[in-house]
Amino acid sequence: MFEGTKARLRWASMHGTVRAVSQFGVRMGDPQAKLIADPETRANPRAVFQHLRDNGPLVKGRVGFLTVDHALVFDLLRSDDFRTIEQGKNLPAPVRFVERKTRSSTLHPLMPPSLLSVEPPSHTRYRKVVSSVFTARAVNKMRDGVQEVANTLLDELVAEGATTIDIVPAYCAKLPVAVISDILGVPEDEQERVLEFGELAAPSLDLGLTWSQFQEVERGLRGFDAWLGTHLAGLRDNPGDDLMSQLLSASEDGVFLDDQELRATAGLVLAAGFETTVNLLGSGIDLLVRNPDQLAHLQNDPSLWGNAIDEMLRMESPVQMTARVARRDVEMAGKTVERGKVVLCALAGANRDPKVFENPDKFDVARPNANKHLSFSGGRHFCLGAALARAESEVALRTLFDRFPDLTTVGEGTRRSTRVLRGYSSLPVSLGEPATVDA
Repeated sequence: MFEGTKARLRWASMHGTVRAVSQFGVRMGDPQAKLIADPETRANPRAVFQHLRDNGPLVKGRVGFLTVDHALVFDLLRSDDFRTIEQGKNLPAPVRFVERKTRSSTLHPLMPPSLLSVEPPSHTRYRKVVSSVFTARAVNKMRDGVQEVANTLLDELVAEGATTIDIVPAYCAKLPVAVISDILGVPEDEQERVLEFGELAAPSLDLGLTWSQFQEVERGLRGFDAWLGTHLAGLRDNPGDDLMSQLLSASEDGVFLDDQELRATAGLVLAAGFETTVNLLGSGIDLLVRNPDQLAHLQNDPSLWGNAIDEMLRMESPVQMTARVARRDVEMAGKTVERGKVVLCALAGANRDPKVFENPDKFDVARPNANKHLSFSGGRHFCLGAALARAESEVALRTLFDRFPDLTTVGEGTRRSTRVLRGYSSLPVSLGEPATVDA
């Protein structure tokens, strides 16, 4: 009973209050509130992004600042005048007191020691150790494994005689969970559990969750944390060739990651590495089907696939926004951002800044500066798995359309209810006749 009351108070402090304030803000037309609580904005945020763009590079909202300006977001992500946001830290004092007193011990991607929420010098040491394992060589080695998984999944669809399927659970989710399982050393018979944990924990980056959403997230995070403790103990006793086993013995100047840091890294791989790739694959399929001329361009010139992935990241950023908190009073874009104030950086809006991208709403797989997108953040918090995400998505989508060149969508599909992460939870497709695969 006491734990249930604590959970209710924690939800009220972290999400209930935000929901109430945001719903009022939506009625008042506040763009920040719309990004948090308005279903129409969640479905299509471009109108809010345009409103912000029309009102200058830095717009003051009810509880902070917002920007969709590419140059400003680029600088903010690299500025030492700002730090990453930590869940609960910027709440009003009375609410923050309740959150602190009812906080769960379960790891969270927006709580230390997650790499998303720590800063130098801890971040520098921590990231060096992780980077020593997640190397370019390791990513290149995994590319062959991604190709094998993609081939196997598509072979199964052909063998089943599948015609109309939901491509998200059948392919977009299965492929990255196999990759993440390879990273974490997860046995094949436990991959379904990891998939479930990833889906449950996906909204953990959002504010303003409903009580039922909050419960699902907590269940996913608790389940993964409990499973992870047993799994890491098994890897210590019987290490494998996976990157998590290597991370257990990696160090920086003789200092190893502690148990909480190891768990946080595994949790970040799941939270940031799984759901974002699922979203990118679903959005990429939709973009290519809706733009058959661009798909034809790729089929005629496969060398463009790498650039096409960057253009997909620009057009449909799997991570829509991030936030930074001012360490001190900062003058920028003609305004004073006071110490402790939050600046919401709309990555998806910055990715369509017409000052940087000509005709920004056009999907162009040959766009010369597609890689200028900010979907992987920037600076010291640049996505550690960016290279793997690019390689994984390129292999997955190229292989899918090579095998099923006439694939089309059936209906509109269903978008996820998450705010920070954007993608499809369901995307029915007609596969068409499979192409012949050379033996």
